[in-house]
Parts: sequence; C-alpha cells; structure tokens
Amino acid sequence: MRKIVSETVGILTQDNQFEDWWISDPISIPFLENKTMTITFADFNPDDDVNFITESDKAIKSFLNKKSEDRLELSELAYENCMKFLSVVPYDKADEPLWKIKTKADIWNFIYPTDIYISRRHRRDKDIYINIACECEWEQEHGLQFIFRRGEFLVRVSAQDGHLTEADAYDKDDSQDKLLIKSNNINEYSKAVEVSSRPIKNNNWWRRICIKILKNNN
Repeated sequence: MRKIVSETVGILTQDNQFEDWWISDPISIPFLENKTMTITFADFNPDDDVNFITESDKAIKSFLNKKSEDRLELSELAYENCMKFLSVVPYDKADEPLWKIKTKADIWNFIYPTDIYISRRHRRDKDIYINIACECEWEQEHGLQFIFRRGEFLVRVSAQDGHLTEADAYDKDDSQDKLLIKSNNINEYSKAVEVSSRPIKNNNWWRRICIKILKNNN
C-alpha cells in the first residue's frame, strides 16, 4: 500500500479499495469544534496531477484557520436548506423539533459531520475544493454538504449530489452561480467561452462514496 506525504496533515495512506483515494490520519478540525476527523484526498493520481498535494495543502491550511465562529456564520444557509426541504415533503411529526427551532444557530444540533474530502474540480477553474459531508435530521437519504473553494470561500450548501458547485449541478455558467462568484476569482476564467462546452469528467469520487456507504450498510 503506497503512502505519500502532505506538509499540512502528514502521511496519506492509499485507500485499500480505491487507488485514487488517499486518507490522512485523524486531525482536529477547529471549524467543527475540534472534532477529530480524517481528510480524504479524492480522485487523485500522483503521477497525473503533480501540483495537487501542494494546492491541497494550501487549501487545508486556509480551512484549518476557520473557527467554530465561522461555522456559526453559515447557520442561516443551513437553516434555509432545512426549511426548503421540509416545505416540499409531506408533514412528519418526527420533524417537529426542526420546525420549532428558535434560533438559526440551533440548526447545528441536527447536523452531524461524517467525512471531509478534498478534490479538484475537473472543468472551468480546475480549482481545489474541500467538501464537508454531513448527515442531517431532515434529509436522511442524501445528507448535507458544505463546500469551500480553496478551503476558504463557501460555494455550496446542498444535499450530497456529487457536484462541487451549483453551476456544475445545474449545468449553468459559472457567472450564474452566486456563491461561486463571491469566491472572488471567477473573472480569471469566465472569459474563456469554450470551457463551458468541455465534457464534464465523471464524478468518480462521488460514486465511490456511494459504494462505500452501500457496503457498510450490508
């Protein structure tokens, strides 16, 4: 089993099931009140993407600078995701605690981070994104994800669907993705019209997450 080294999180061990997954030892995550979690470097072949580790280390450093106060600033978006979901599904008495939330920050009592993935977007900006995958009380089938571009800029709060951005999920131009625009550097690549016509690489990392979940449930 191969191992490589990240300057930020140390030794990465190749997953025994998926050869392009590399997993760190558990580390403390300040953003999640110092919860100890591994970070999975996903969809990564060291021979094909020689800059991935360097760029990922930079993104992880930015992410690890985030504190629990930064997480609480996302309460409104998480709460909106919850309310939007509940408004389109049949009433369930089990959801009463969610409907009775008094302050939006209380939404975090119903969110359970499970995994952290770091991967490269395979079109347009081809930037590095960190995905915090969570289980949540309202969307028990697809869960919840918080995605940060370069580990710094929040670009998506959504159910887990295998896409890093809203633009990718709905096949929109990046200029129509409000949170992605806020991540600052969209103008660097929005001039290149031809990029939007490139085929989207299969979300291999997402398929593998699903496979692991299915195997764990059997």
